[in-house]
Amino acid sequence: MHVLVATDGELDPAAVTKFSLPLAGDTGTVTVLTVIEVPRAMLSDLRDHFNDQQPPILLRTDVETMTATAPLDPPRSWPGDDAIIEQYLANKEQEICAPLVAALEANGVSARSKVVEGPAAKGILKTAADLEVDLIVVGSHGAGLFEGLLGSTGTKVTRLAKRPVLLLRTDIE
Repeated sequence: MHVLVATDGELDPAAVTKFSLPLAGDTGTVTVLTVIEVPRAMLSDLRDHFNDQQPPILLRTDVETMTATAPLDPPRSWPGDDAIIEQYLANKEQEICAPLVAALEANGVSARSKVVEGPAAKGILKTAADLEVDLIVVGSHGAGLFEGLLGSTGTKVTRLAKRPVLLLRTDIE
């Protein structure tokens, strides 16, 4: 069985392992997914963040688009934007997915990680379809009074999924 575990970093590795181990079985696999929505307006902040790191990220720039009258901030189509977003997503994959993958692998489960950019529910559903998973596991925080009215990611995925969904509550002790 191929299980997709979608997380925003709030899922406990022990709880994920407890539920995923029997589902994936000896021959199955678990893909740990995080979906990050990167508003393009954040690019200036991301540029500042990554350019201040030591050693700096090497970014190729298109010198021809930079003229003496051009603003100091590169235009929206600046070639470095993709490199910065790629690095940001790779960092998030390590930060959010790696602990779950490590816990699963430590218990003998074949696991891998994946990060995609976009709205959470849409990214989860598209990845589930692309990977042809058998089950989607989504964390449910139970955080808000208006969750049912406004629709959480877990609610949207459950309502729109074309495959089984397991909601893993993270607010239960």
